[in-house]
Amino acid sequence: MSILSLSLSPFPNYPTLSHLSSHAPSHIQSLHSPSMTLLRPLHHQLRHQFRRRLSISAAAVRQDTNLWTNAPLVTISPAADESLFHVTVDVSDSPDLAASHTKAGQYLQLRIPDVEKPSFLAIASPPSLAISKGVFEFLIKSISGSTAELLCGLQKGDVVELSQVMGKGFDLDQISPPEKYQTVLIFATGSGISPIRSLIEAGFSADKRSDVRLYYGARNLKRMAYQDRFENWASSGVKVVPVLSQPDDAWTGERGFVQASFARAKNIFSPQSTGAVLCGQKQMAEEVTALLVADGVSTEKILKNF
Repeated sequence: MSILSLSLSPFPNYPTLSHLSSHAPSHIQSLHSPSMTLLRPLHHQLRHQFRRRLSISAAAVRQDTNLWTNAPLVTISPAADESLFHVTVDVSDSPDLAASHTKAGQYLQLRIPDVEKPSFLAIASPPSLAISKGVFEFLIKSISGSTAELLCGLQKGDVVELSQVMGKGFDLDQISPPEKYQTVLIFATGSGISPIRSLIEAGFSADKRSDVRLYYGARNLKRMAYQDRFENWASSGVKVVPVLSQPDDAWTGERGFVQASFARAKNIFSPQSTGAVLCGQKQMAEEVTALLVADGVSTEKILKNF
């Protein structure tokens, strides 16, 4: 963020009266006499008014640091149960905004006109989709009373406002080249799968690594998004391990929490050639990180998108 250097003088290229009184020639200094005291209140008033104008201008500059772009909704459809939705926004008329999505894991702010509070949303689609089709895709969890809930109630063609794309995304350079980092362990819970989808579909040479696992946690299958993509993810080299905390009796897969499921399996062949990617619940991220570090995985190789 740039910092504005502002002079308190109403005329920035000229010295203030206080500067004149100490540096002016003697015949000018003589003007700064008791009779000049009448000017002091006026001087202070001018300085106060100028400071006020500066504070107003500075506030306007801060507000303008986020450039908002109008964009219409293309689709809003259920992603799992009644709380998760697929949302697609058309950014084809804003090529600079589309091109600013360069890494999986980046996010932006979305706001609805006349609604004060925006929502921070991870972009679920890979960066290539914004370039090829001019859209951003999101996985939205509708929370009662939130901007996200209002968003999920809109219809095709309704206009929303998008900020610039933000965030560093997942720093894949830390786990590259794939020949050196053969194991990549990915962890996601709930709607935290959103930027993970972007990562997998953007590609990180999973097919050139020997062990790429995605531990994906949800309450049950009804709350697990992107199940229709699991087969394609597997064909790209990512083994998907669904973990359900409250499954029905027919479920034969992993039960409990993601971190517990990983703790049971582990199977890290070489910590020095292992990387990880985490997104989702804070407790999960902390406990998985502790497990990985205890097994010798470097914290620099444990990637997050914030």
